[in-house]
Amino acid sequence: MEDLREDRPVDLVAALARARSPEPPGPDTPAGGAVRVWSGPPRPLPSAGPADLDLGALLRLSLAGGDDSGRLRPVSSAGALHPVDTELVVGAGCSLPPGRYGYDPLRHRVHRLGRQPGDTPPGVTAELSVTARRTVSHYGHRAWPLLLLDTGHAAAALFLAARATGTGEPEVRLDGLAESPLAAVHIPPPGGRGGSAHQDGGRGQAHPGVGARVPDLPGGPPTPAELLARRSTPPPLPGASSQDTLREVLTTAERAGTGDLRWCAAVGPPRPALLALSADGTTLRRYAAGEARPTLAAWAAGQAWIADAGAVLLAHGCPADADATHIRRAHLRAGFAVHLAHVTALRHGLGARPVGSWQQADLGAALGAAPDRDWVVHGLALGTRHADEENTT
Repeated sequence: MEDLREDRPVDLVAALARARSPEPPGPDTPAGGAVRVWSGPPRPLPSAGPADLDLGALLRLSLAGGDDSGRLRPVSSAGALHPVDTELVVGAGCSLPPGRYGYDPLRHRVHRLGRQPGDTPPGVTAELSVTARRTVSHYGHRAWPLLLLDTGHAAAALFLAARATGTGEPEVRLDGLAESPLAAVHIPPPGGRGGSAHQDGGRGQAHPGVGARVPDLPGGPPTPAELLARRSTPPPLPGASSQDTLREVLTTAERAGTGDLRWCAAVGPPRPALLALSADGTTLRRYAAGEARPTLAAWAAGQAWIADAGAVLLAHGCPADADATHIRRAHLRAGFAVHLAHVTALRHGLGARPVGSWQQADLGAALGAAPDRDWVVHGLALGTRHADEENTT
């Protein structure tokens, strides 16, 4: 626990094993500041020229606080604790002069930290790290999976903001290779192409992106209004969606969550089952028969309302013998994909709520396969939503 509170390096393999155990967290501890304290005076984000990347708009649609408390930031976060910190490596073609900046999401201001590396590509690279203490303050030893998922959500928010504002093609680094920054998103100016590398803390270590281009949401890129309106719907979330809508949500997650993860969705009566995409992605197939939602509710830190959710999207994989790189990669990509699936669900009029804390959630073993090979990594509860149930807080 001490290592987590003081943001020291952790044994991630041991931390994940403990987070998956039934051991309950201890009492809350002080969370510290709501945002990282950056050196130097705060600077406003200037207006962009006609050919520049508008950093103010990009950050307003992704990471900026929506009210004075910061609770209503557009990006999802476990317990609304927002542990993700952002450094901006700014190249040519941006509304800020080139350099390295720390971003304050509550005040929507930046602090200049120094010069940019000499090989910085045009546009901006947002480097994402975490202040673990914020999440540890409430979740204790269960914090590290949540910290990684939150970072994936933040990367997705930046990706969607880039698509909504018409920048060049964004590149996302979620490979899990680095402890800090955990992830990076490079966004070129309008009309530009992705950079050739992402810089690791200005030390010249290049990181590849995720590989294939991340596809847009079904129906095309999001609008700024959609991104500002997204919120996690408070429970309960009853009501089953149509098969077509569930297929689109699963398709979004599977396309974005490449690599180590598999995806399915638990649904209830009249034919309770786990559903997955068919091989060609055009229909849903039965992955396993039976009612899974009460078990998922028990696994998800005992959140009883999940047993009555219309559906529960699941990212699963990350075996017990996964190394630290695999753990980081799987959780970062799960957070990224669930964020995009969340926006897809809202686009179809569903209520949706990410579910990040899972204990003893060995899905493979529960389905009769070998234990410790196929664990629930992240979830998204879905339900139909009526006008009088809208979240207005």
